[in-house]
Amino acid sequence: MSSLPRRVKSVAKAPTSEELPSFLNSTSESEEEEWEEEWEPKSKIARRPHLPKKTEAKTKKAAAPRSAVARKMVKKVAIKEEMDVSLPIAPVEDSKRQLLKPKEENADTKSKSLNRMPEVPKKMEINSFQEKNQNSLVNNEKPSTSVSVVKQEKCDEEFAFDEPPSKKIKLNACPEGKPVKNLGGSKIKEEFEMNWDIVQVLSEITNVEPWVCANLLRLFQEENTIPFIARYRKELINNLEADALREVQHALEELRTVARKTHTMIQKLKKEGKLSSSLLKGLLNCRTLEELDHVSAPYKTGSKGTKAQRAKQLGLEPAALSLLQNPVELNLFSYIRPNTKGLANIQEVEAGVQHILADIFAKDKDTLDFIRKLCQQRYISIQSTLAKVSSKNGNEKDIDKFQLYHEFSCNIKNIQHHQILAINRGENLKILTVKVNIPDGVKNEFCWWCVNERWKPKQFLKPEFMRLFRSSVEDAYKRLIYPLLCREFRSKLTSDAEKESVMMFGRNLRQLLLTSPVRGRTLMGVDPGYKHGCKLAIISPTSQILHTDVVYLHSGQGFREAEKIKRLLLQHNCSTVVIGNGTACRETEAYFADLIMKKYFAPLDVVYCIANEAGASIYSVSPEASKEMPDLDPNLRSAVSIARRVQDPLAELVKIEPKHLGVGMYQHDVSQTLLKATLDSVVEECVSFVGVDINICSEILLRHIAGLNANRAKNIIEWREKNGPFINREQLKEVKGLGPKTFQQCAGFIRFNQEYIKTFCSNKKNELGSRALLTKAGALGKKKSKLTSCASQQPNPLDQTCIHPESYNIAMRFLSLIEGNANDIGKSDMQQKVNVVIQKEGMEGTAKKLNTTVHTLQLIIDGLTQPEGYDIRTDFDKPDFKRSIVCFEDLSAGAVLTGKVENATPFGVFVDIGVGKAGLIPVRNITEAKLSKVKKRRSLGLGPGERVEVKVLNVDIPRLRITLDLIRVL
Repeated sequence: MSSLPRRVKSVAKAPTSEELPSFLNSTSESEEEEWEEEWEPKSKIARRPHLPKKTEAKTKKAAAPRSAVARKMVKKVAIKEEMDVSLPIAPVEDSKRQLLKPKEENADTKSKSLNRMPEVPKKMEINSFQEKNQNSLVNNEKPSTSVSVVKQEKCDEEFAFDEPPSKKIKLNACPEGKPVKNLGGSKIKEEFEMNWDIVQVLSEITNVEPWVCANLLRLFQEENTIPFIARYRKELINNLEADALREVQHALEELRTVARKTHTMIQKLKKEGKLSSSLLKGLLNCRTLEELDHVSAPYKTGSKGTKAQRAKQLGLEPAALSLLQNPVELNLFSYIRPNTKGLANIQEVEAGVQHILADIFAKDKDTLDFIRKLCQQRYISIQSTLAKVSSKNGNEKDIDKFQLYHEFSCNIKNIQHHQILAINRGENLKILTVKVNIPDGVKNEFCWWCVNERWKPKQFLKPEFMRLFRSSVEDAYKRLIYPLLCREFRSKLTSDAEKESVMMFGRNLRQLLLTSPVRGRTLMGVDPGYKHGCKLAIISPTSQILHTDVVYLHSGQGFREAEKIKRLLLQHNCSTVVIGNGTACRETEAYFADLIMKKYFAPLDVVYCIANEAGASIYSVSPEASKEMPDLDPNLRSAVSIARRVQDPLAELVKIEPKHLGVGMYQHDVSQTLLKATLDSVVEECVSFVGVDINICSEILLRHIAGLNANRAKNIIEWREKNGPFINREQLKEVKGLGPKTFQQCAGFIRFNQEYIKTFCSNKKNELGSRALLTKAGALGKKKSKLTSCASQQPNPLDQTCIHPESYNIAMRFLSLIEGNANDIGKSDMQQKVNVVIQKEGMEGTAKKLNTTVHTLQLIIDGLTQPEGYDIRTDFDKPDFKRSIVCFEDLSAGAVLTGKVENATPFGVFVDIGVGKAGLIPVRNITEAKLSKVKKRRSLGLGPGERVEVKVLNVDIPRLRITLDLIRVL
């Protein structure tokens, strides 16, 4: 035992700040000290010196064969130390991630074993957990040693690194991702201390496991983007999809907003001298902005203040408290002041006492919790009626739009999101009057509970005092609590409806952006119009503008213009026409359908499709369009945009602000901040998952890659123009503004056309050879060195795949394992070799052999076996090309048609069936049995662009409404 002190010293010096991962060196020492002052009990601090001795001594024994648990802990530490480098060695990175969940039992054992150490203070966060499981521990010393690393890093005074202790706990105690107090939320805990744990609350709100929430907090804190997390950190997030990650991110931002505003309110009240201990506790308990507003409302500066505040200023607060605590000695007549307003007579004194008591009842947490729980068990309804003012003065057309809600009532548990948004819009337009109905039974039970249980007086009350007491309870309910409940219900319903609307918009937008491109065709885009004519634009298979023109099809010149259109189609060998769905679309479609049916364009077999032109007009006058097509008239730019939307939807639609694309529901009624953040995130997700060719993509498209922004995209384009095409992903590090973190986020989503790169490199070698012969004294020294450096940059075949550079090492070892060649990526031979090894070893066996995770291995296999130029959008639907047309009047019940989904909402799906008016498939007609089994679906629903077979159920000609039934998804 004499060697123990020496071991402590030797081990204590081992971890230096240089060896620790970058995410552990992100905060200052002052922040660490502040954290410890806030969260560490004095008993812990006082006993710190005792812990490291045991800790280090036991940790040293990790090398002994008999201590398996300690051995695993040492392994974890080594792995974690190399975690957050910009491009970690692949085996280490994946070994770290492999430790995520299988080691949970070890962490539990370590936590439990703390109870057996006499030196550990009693006040620990895991005590309740220990006491519950203490009997299950095996009576030996070995397990207790493994937790000592945690205590040493948390409490040892000798270790003063530049990182908050919570991250140290994550490093050793919970590499597998189990929740730890303050994990990922250290910033909030330092600045905005609350009475709730952000990980647990986040888990409750989103229904995501606590360990996943803890990992996400850390990942978001390290500025990881959602596409990067969703693709390359699957094992840390339990394979969640991007939509779920966005939901967690939004919930986290809301909680942080609550904490920040609570902190601001506390500082304000403290400065004004209004902050009491009970008020501080109430503020720190708030989890929503509504709760915060309710608790802080009486203390906000106003002209008069609340009735309770005015009564307190008159000195009636002791009387109110005496009524509850010691009513025998209370004499209200002693408070009468004939010349003072509010105290002039006994009635005014009683009213003042009643207001103070009502305020006390309404601010009590237990009272509010009881009434909320009571409401959950009862039938609470929301009711809308036609407003009296609107029925007299309103626009009849607007009033008819809300006909369904003139006499509407529904249980708040069953009401649909679109109904809430419709009611809110009607109320804002002053067409509807809305109220929440809470049954009288709730009031009666609540008042009885307050009088007989929660606020039961400690002594006998005189009849007049009992009457005053009951009146105070009723006043509290009627004047304060009932309006609060109504606001809470309306706010919760509206918030949920807005979130669903935004999420629906995001799903529709994703489906629209991932529409399969139509490559290899010359297209004619048509922007229909009456007086100003139809604008035409013919674009090449590479999106180059070949010709633009204007034709007047609907002013009696149709036959003459047909000759011009035929000449243009034949001249450019164009057999596909794209018609925008705006004004005059129906007439233009009929015009082209008639010519096609007559085979007017022979020998060309011309087909047409209808494209959504939402946002095209806005884009045509935008600065981006002026920069891209400076010499083109804005009216003709919209025709170019319509054609390009079919040729490459993603590349064209990212130029337009998402909310102008027309695939949302009540998009102008929802939070514009939330809407913009969600839609921008969806665009980033789609662009990143599809990938971009760094050497040919536009600056606008490049902006939406994960980790990049407008400035970085501009710098990449400037580098490309100055130095020529990028040869491999490593060259991205040479671009100004692209640091290690940005490279980590964007590298996996950037592609390189290997044939183009090889051709470029061979040409440069030839140029280098000829210039080397001509160069003697170094007159061309600078250019020569530039060429030499370019020639030294070798293309990497893995750069054309979705494999991240941090996994290249594993990918090369996997290629060696299957005896494959990197130059055979995407070929059938590669697929066969992969299949042989996987069938023999299995996915888990192969991953273990490569010291990586199954998720990473699957990503590597996908990257190696996907054919060259693979595009995930090929799995999505293409535009619906047609040759003939059906009229609205031709429709009849029972007719079976095919169509394309135009928009999806919570109440149904709108389908374009080619009659100029979209039909609606009600949500009750969309069942799981009718949906495609092949396509993986995020939810039970259809999205824009999907082709469906439908049956007409009803045609309402006066209202131009078509009701459809879904037969199947094509």
